[in-house]
Amino acid sequence: MGTIMSNSISSAHQGDSVIRRVFTEPTTAAFQRWVAVINFWILISCLSLAGETVEPYATTYDHLFTMVEYAAVLFFTIDYLGNLYFAKDRVKYFFSFWGLVDLISIMPTYLMVMNLTALQGSKVFRVLRVVRVLRVLKMARIALQQLENKVEKSNPILTNLKIYFIALFSVVMISSTLMYYVEGNLYSPEAIGHGQELLDAQIKATPLPADAPPEASKFMPVDPVSGNPIPEDKRFFTSIPAAMWWCMVTLTTTGYGDMFPITFGGRFIAAITMLMGLVLFGILLNIVGKTIMVMLFGESLTDDSQTPATRESILKSLVSRGWISEQRASEIELLSEDDIKSRMKNL
Repeated sequence: MGTIMSNSISSAHQGDSVIRRVFTEPTTAAFQRWVAVINFWILISCLSLAGETVEPYATTYDHLFTMVEYAAVLFFTIDYLGNLYFAKDRVKYFFSFWGLVDLISIMPTYLMVMNLTALQGSKVFRVLRVVRVLRVLKMARIALQQLENKVEKSNPILTNLKIYFIALFSVVMISSTLMYYVEGNLYSPEAIGHGQELLDAQIKATPLPADAPPEASKFMPVDPVSGNPIPEDKRFFTSIPAAMWWCMVTLTTTGYGDMFPITFGGRFIAAITMLMGLVLFGILLNIVGKTIMVMLFGESLTDDSQTPATRESILKSLVSRGWISEQRASEIELLSEDDIKSRMKNL
């Protein structure tokens, strides 16, 4: 009986250790496999979010989009709870930037499942739907985490390109989604229909003059800030994929193409997007410059001038990863090099 209990405890401890490695040790294969799973669902959920704004696909495949959303949020919830449970300071992680991003990105779906009548059809609920796109920031977070822990063993140029394209995808997804919900929502079919119903009720209560033009009985959306009307030929952002085309043109040319915002909120988002385009362009030039120097002039990919790591920096790194305790690090700091070499041989 004692042997069975001992084996059970040992198995439970090993299971806990494996799960801990999934969330806390970036250099392990388990962590890398989980990262691949999370990145896959981030990509799928972003594509699903964009597809939900395109008719007739949004109506035809509504059930499929819903199932994809639930499956993605399930994995994101497991990831959030795992990071929270294995965090060194759970309260600090809960209120940290990435902790809040992880939490806020899954909250809209749970609010939809709860079907809160106070949020349905309100501006608050639309804002919560926009927040869903923040989950794309997890891809950037994971890439930066891998770079900091030197998980990538491939060509540094390829690693930088990977991070660049993740940043590009993040900017395109976030800017396009914000543009669609900030400006495109003003002339969405639901907004036009609701506005027309209100206008019809107003006309019924107060009929228009006999000499009123025909367009007076047709609802015209307006910019909530400036009050300027939005004519039909200026309603460009009818879906997130349509906004993505505008975003790519804006990022690559630092200006407007065949689509442009006309509302105050849309122009503010466009200004931020153009600034991000300059930043991304600068990063790309740096990567291309390094590639040319390596290929044409034979420069090394590594920085030979980098100072060697000191014993203190190595010990701090081991303590930060939780491989040794601070007390153990203090003991090693007092040992001579010969003592350390002799002990390493016995490992």
